[in-house]
Amino acid sequence: MENLQMTYGMVSKLNPTDYVGFTFFVGCMAMMAAAAFFFLSLNQFDKKWRTSVLVSGLITFIAAVHYFYMRDYWAAHAESPTFFRYVDWILTVPLMCVEFYLILKVAGAKPALLWKMIIFSVIMLVTGYFGEAVYKDQAAFWGFISGAAYFYIVYEIWLGSAKKLALAAGGDVLKAHKILCWFVLVGWAIYPIGYMMGTTGWYNSFMPEGNIDVAYNIADAINKIGFGLVIYSLAVKKSVSNA
Repeated sequence: MENLQMTYGMVSKLNPTDYVGFTFFVGCMAMMAAAAFFFLSLNQFDKKWRTSVLVSGLITFIAAVHYFYMRDYWAAHAESPTFFRYVDWILTVPLMCVEFYLILKVAGAKPALLWKMIIFSVIMLVTGYFGEAVYKDQAAFWGFISGAAYFYIVYEIWLGSAKKLALAAGGDVLKAHKILCWFVLVGWAIYPIGYMMGTTGWYNSFMPEGNIDVAYNIADAINKIGFGLVIYSLAVKKSVSNA
């Protein structure tokens, strides 16, 4: 009961002019609303597309739960909830990579693609956390490894085997794949930028240090909900065409 009271106390103390805290709150509600939308829409799709929409719901639901705690952490400490953010990402980013595999199964995607995407996303996040929270004096080194893993994912979906499978699938699958690729290339770019702004390294000469929780929060909502809406749209089109 005491912990519950402390939680509600921290929420009630959120300053109305605290725009960072406001974006945590909005992010939490937006993710929860998206999760409810995806879960409640499952029955309208063909069985083979339900898993993709279900994963979209899981991504936004997991994010909503973490944003609830991140909002409270910010309200209590007025500092970036780095640990909670990375726990969120270590669960949701691999699931976003899984979405590529699920929509490309129609073109014969193999589990090897799935595990390759998951492994590199985990490497990207674990090394990023090391540089941002554990080995801060080696942030540039760990950031380099994290960035290399990120660019491998970009290569795989834009030019590698995932791209070839998307071309083989064609039609709506290819269109959805292209949109998801842009999310990864442009939408995910905010994360390495945020890493450089939140750590100390040679890159501070052109990327000044600073808090970009607002940008992180907005990017998270756009990327995760946007990913889900692309999958939802593809599932709708495929279910209608097969009706």
